[in-house]
Amino acid sequence: MKSFFNVVLFIVVAIVSWGVYGPMLGSGTAAMNHSAWRPFMCVGLAYFVIAVVAPLLLMQLFGEKGHWSAKGVIWSMIAGACGAVGAVGVILAAKNGGRASMIYVMPLVFGGAPVVNTFVTIFLAKTYKQIGPAFYAGLILVIAGSVTVLLTAPRGGSAGLVLTASQLALVCVFTAMTAISFGCYGPTLHKGQVAMAGSRLRPFLCVGIAYFLVAVLVPGILLGAGAESGQSWNLSGTAWSLGGGAAGAIGALGVIMAFNLGGKPLYVMPLVFGGAPVVNTFVEVARNSAWEHIGPLFYAGLIVTAAGAVTVLVFAPRSHGPAHAPAVADAPPHKVETKARSV
Repeated sequence: MKSFFNVVLFIVVAIVSWGVYGPMLGSGTAAMNHSAWRPFMCVGLAYFVIAVVAPLLLMQLFGEKGHWSAKGVIWSMIAGACGAVGAVGVILAAKNGGRASMIYVMPLVFGGAPVVNTFVTIFLAKTYKQIGPAFYAGLILVIAGSVTVLLTAPRGGSAGLVLTASQLALVCVFTAMTAISFGCYGPTLHKGQVAMAGSRLRPFLCVGIAYFLVAVLVPGILLGAGAESGQSWNLSGTAWSLGGGAAGAIGALGVIMAFNLGGKPLYVMPLVFGGAPVVNTFVEVARNSAWEHIGPLFYAGLIVTAAGAVTVLVFAPRSHGPAHAPAVADAPPHKVETKARSV
C-alpha cells in the first residue's frame, strides 16, 4: 500500500510540474522583454543541474541496472536535443503570442505530443497493421479537441490576449514544433535506454548533457555574438525561466520514480498527460484574470483533447517482442516514452 501511495505521489509531482512549466516559461519570457535566448539558456542550466546531478546521486546511492554504450549515448543525446528544441518552441510561442497564449499552447502541446510519440513508435516498431478503430477514434478526438481549443481560446480583454493573424500563425507553428519535438523525445530516449540494457538514469543523464550543449552553449554563443543586443538579463525573468526548466526536469524525474516504484505506463502516462494541461490552463486563466473570457466550448475542447490523447496512448499498437522498462521524458515538455512495450 505504501508503494502505491508513493507512485501516486510522484504522478502528482509530474502533473503539477509539467502543468506549471508553460506558465513559468511564459512569465520568464515576458519579464525579459520577450527575449528568447536568455530564457532558453536558463532552462538549459536548470535542466543540466537536475538531469545530471540527480541521476549521478541516485546511481551512487542506489545503483542502476544496465551499462553505458556508444549507441545508447547517441540516441539519448538525440532525445535531449529534441527536448531542447521543444523548450525553445514554447519560448518562441510565448514571445510571439504573449504570456497569456500559454492558456492554449500547452494544452495543444500535451494533446499533440502523445500522438506524435505514438506514430514515431509505430514507425520504429513496424506495427502499422495492429492499429485498431479505438486508436483512430482517439486521434480524431485529439484533432477535434485541439481545433476547438484554438478557435475558442480567449482573444481579447484586459489580459492582453489580442493577436494579429501573423502572430497567431507563428504561435501555431511553434506550438506544432514543440509537439513534434516532445513527441519524438520518448521513442529516441527509449532506444537509448534499450541500448544501455534498460538503464533509466544513464539516458536521463545524457539528456542533461545534451541540454547543456543545445540550450546553454548555443544561446551563449549567440548572445556573445550580439544577438538580442537591445535586451538584458533581469532577476525576475531569470528566476521564472530557471523555475520553468526545473519544473520540466522535476516532472521527468517524477515519472522516473513512479516507474521505479512499480507504476505502469498504462495508467501513469495517461494520468500525467491528462492532468498536466488542466493544471496549466487553470494556472494561466487565474494569473491572467481571464475567467470571463473563457467559454464552455474552450473547456469542452480541453477535455476532448485530453481524452483523445489518453485514448491514443492506451490503444496504441503493441508488439509482441520482449518488454523493456519505459523510458523517461523531458518537460513540458519533455515527454516520456509512454509505450515502451510497443517498441
